[in-house]
Amino acid sequence: MTNPLAIGLAALLLAIAGLHLAWAFGVRWPGTDELSLADKVLGAPPGSRMPSAGLTVFVSMAIAAGSAVIVAFSAKALDGPWRPLLATAYFMLAGVFLVRGLAGFVPAVWRRAEGTAFHRLNQLYYSPLCLLIAAGLAVNFALG
Repeated sequence: MTNPLAIGLAALLLAIAGLHLAWAFGVRWPGTDELSLADKVLGAPPGSRMPSAGLTVFVSMAIAAGSAVIVAFSAKALDGPWRPLLATAYFMLAGVFLVRGLAGFVPAVWRRAEGTAFHRLNQLYYSPLCLLIAAGLAVNFALG
């Protein structure tokens, strides 16, 4: 049986995947149009546009796959020869969130984003959320 922390982490990743999917199909929240959305979520220079719908769907699917990895790893759904592959995917997922979270506090990484809404939102919400997810994955692993 999967523990509540794993279920919560998987649900959070599914919500994030759903938001990316919504962006791919034209939802502009937390912006009001494509340019204001890009300003809030991309970290690209002002005036940048959102990535293509296809790329955004791909990102959404990758995040959703991360959710499935959490559930499968935590529920020990794939034992035997698949377990090392699943463990590798789990640690890679944790590593991605850890690196993304830490990168938000390295000024050189986001220099091009200084002065944008993204820069402020990244330090207040996006990077701390990534660090929280990475920490949750570590605790979930320790609970075993």
